[in-house]
Amino acid sequence: MAELLYRLGRASARRAKTVIAVWLALLVAAGTVFLLFSGDLEDSFSIPGTPTDQVNQTLKREFPGMGGGAGTIVYRTEDGSAFTEEQREAIADRAEQASRLDGVEAAVDPFATEQERSDQLEALEDGREEIEDGRAELESGQEQLDAGREQAEAAGLLDRLEEGLDAQQAEIDAGEEELDEGAREIEQGEALMEMSDGVRQVSEDGATALVSVAFTESQEEVSQETRDAVMAVFGDDPVPGTAVDFANDIAMGMPTLVSAAEVIGLIVAGVVLVVMLGTLVGAGLPILTALLGVGIAVLTAMSLSDVLAMASVTPILGLMLGLAVGIDYALFIVNRHRRQLKEGVEAAESIGLANGTAGNAVVFAGLTVLIALLGLNLTGIGFLGLMGTVGALAITIAVLVAVTLVPALLALVGPRILSRRERDRLRRGAREENGPDRAAGPRIRPMSVGSALGRAAAAVLALGIIALPALELRLGMPDGSSEPAESTQHRAYTAVAEEFGEGRNGPLLVAAELPGGPTEETAEANAEKHRFEVAEKLYAHEDVAAVAPIDVSDDHTLAIFQVIPEEGPSSASTEELVHTLRDLEPVYGIGPLGVAGMASGNIDISETLSAALPVYLTVVVGLSLVILLLVFRSVYVPVIATLGFILSYFGALGGVVAVYQWGWSGGLIGPDNPGPVLNFLPTLLAGILFGLAMDYMLFIGTGMREAYVHGAPARFAVAQGFRAGRAVVTAAAIIMISVFGGFVFSETAMISSMGFALAFGVLLDAFAVRMLLIPALMRLAGDAAWWLPRWLERILPDVDVEGSALERRHRAGGAADAPRPAGEPSSPSPAEPADAAGRR
Repeated sequence: MAELLYRLGRASARRAKTVIAVWLALLVAAGTVFLLFSGDLEDSFSIPGTPTDQVNQTLKREFPGMGGGAGTIVYRTEDGSAFTEEQREAIADRAEQASRLDGVEAAVDPFATEQERSDQLEALEDGREEIEDGRAELESGQEQLDAGREQAEAAGLLDRLEEGLDAQQAEIDAGEEELDEGAREIEQGEALMEMSDGVRQVSEDGATALVSVAFTESQEEVSQETRDAVMAVFGDDPVPGTAVDFANDIAMGMPTLVSAAEVIGLIVAGVVLVVMLGTLVGAGLPILTALLGVGIAVLTAMSLSDVLAMASVTPILGLMLGLAVGIDYALFIVNRHRRQLKEGVEAAESIGLANGTAGNAVVFAGLTVLIALLGLNLTGIGFLGLMGTVGALAITIAVLVAVTLVPALLALVGPRILSRRERDRLRRGAREENGPDRAAGPRIRPMSVGSALGRAAAAVLALGIIALPALELRLGMPDGSSEPAESTQHRAYTAVAEEFGEGRNGPLLVAAELPGGPTEETAEANAEKHRFEVAEKLYAHEDVAAVAPIDVSDDHTLAIFQVIPEEGPSSASTEELVHTLRDLEPVYGIGPLGVAGMASGNIDISETLSAALPVYLTVVVGLSLVILLLVFRSVYVPVIATLGFILSYFGALGGVVAVYQWGWSGGLIGPDNPGPVLNFLPTLLAGILFGLAMDYMLFIGTGMREAYVHGAPARFAVAQGFRAGRAVVTAAAIIMISVFGGFVFSETAMISSMGFALAFGVLLDAFAVRMLLIPALMRLAGDAAWWLPRWLERILPDVDVEGSALERRHRAGGAADAPRPAGEPSSPSPAEPADAAGRR
């Protein structure tokens, strides 16, 4: 691989303009395809086959017009008074207009709904009065009948009149039974009205009203055009004296690909590059190539959005990874090339060597990230697998750009990749002397055993403490409360919570299978009875604020109810309520219940993701361990590399819980109202962070292995390898943290939490694990760190990630005698024998 990359680098440098033209053509082609074929991005997530999805499919089958998505529009009067008649008519007119839009099943006039409710209450009151009047008439009739019976008995005519008197008594008894039945129906009706009081559409003070919109498509399939059309009906022509807002289920904002925060992150990355490389040309090259690569990747991915159900965060994930990794991979090659130029290596040869050595490490580093990202498809969760695939596309293009376009640009830039002072030294014929550092190899003071123990203990203890909040991790999806305070979604959520209760922001749809009956009349009677019994049982639950029966299927075997929880859709009590209802058998022979709704769907997604995480980690970590075994030819190094990742992973989760679930940031970052952590974040973080962690392990660990196989004792090899790689890994980590950190300030809670998790995870892994814990553990293991069973050593291919063999072949002449950088001992002759420890 190293030789192939060497030749590729030399060829790219010789045909620099052609290579640049090809990449620019690819960018133009990706942009053209995007303009021609891109479609809508989705702002919600779903997993087929979950309990919520099963209920939705049943509803679509049994109740035509149901099972589609829903949206809520919130109207409030500006002065806090009740809506005027003119305002009511205007809102009703807009609801009627929305009902006629393509993709809309119905838009409900809230005032008409409340009028129907008022009419029902009035009818119940009238019915109760009629029953009371009827009872009074029956009582009067009974008194008259009793008096007539007494008179007949006194006159001795009872035998002759008894048949007629009994007939009258039967009529009175039948009337009483009829009144009793009517009274029971009225009592049930009053009870149902009381249960459904929390499902009202207009607040008690008459100053807030909810317009409910039902879509023909499922929530995740409602097009942005349909949502925009609905919002235009209510928002473009405001009702005088009112304010209108749109809930999260209809107005979830699409995150923008580029914002000021990301630009600031790139500026910080540029500053780091300037400080490290000492030249604006050198600093600009990695950023330029990363931008070109990420442009191709994101445009290509988004061009598939018309044929694939792509979430809005998917291309942003590709942007995050493409920028961060693209800059880092280009930096590794540019840094190696600069170092070789300063050693006196001819430019074209240096480009080839940099591509064959640093580029070789870049390929293997990218391979670990690719495995982790493509492994997301193993979860069986479509939207998550697509995220991984898009991220893998961004990584693949970043690697290809690094090993082709970067050498081409280095050839065009020529000596300007060095600073003016460095070029002056080369013109004077003075190759950079690192004599003291070169000689310092054996004189470097390695860590003492005590220091290594202390560092390892400090790193583990610190990461353990940071990870503690992860024990309280709760998963969910952002709702309106997590949107920015000035957003329409947040205003709508707050208004609904204040006027109708928090649970109204996350209603549940409950389905109950009824036993039916031998005849249609019996089934209908049983359905009416069982529907009331189920509603009573649901309403009796302490976490239920309201229950409203909605409909019964035509065959009277399925009843559906709207259930309003006491607390919001992301609360722990609502999650517990969903599980409780699914296990509930409200009436003998009925149950368990089915539960759907956005809150229920989010809970199902969270649980499905949690169940898939262990399997995903097992497969991905196993495959990556094989790669690390090939790279390091050691059993110990891959194991501690993976254990270190586990510490940084749970540390990153602990930070996310503290900031986004507990709100410890004090409002500086994160949502205005803390809530559950994004449900797919732990799985996504595991894949991405593992790949990036192994990147840093490669660039730190290969330096240690190179020093060890070149003859340095194990304790010195650790110090030399660490010194050789610490500067570039530090710069790479800061760049990655800066790029990811730019997304932390996104107004979209999903993007913000993803950016924070990745930035914080890289911070912990690069500095606490790779540069503190790993060197300490390597020092404590000594020669045992590089132990490999002989049988395994014989069958493993030598991948030579650090490119030592390549350097020996191509720098055997004068360049081979050039002084080497600090901590990197000169390559031995191939003829040097290996000692018993496997060192040359």
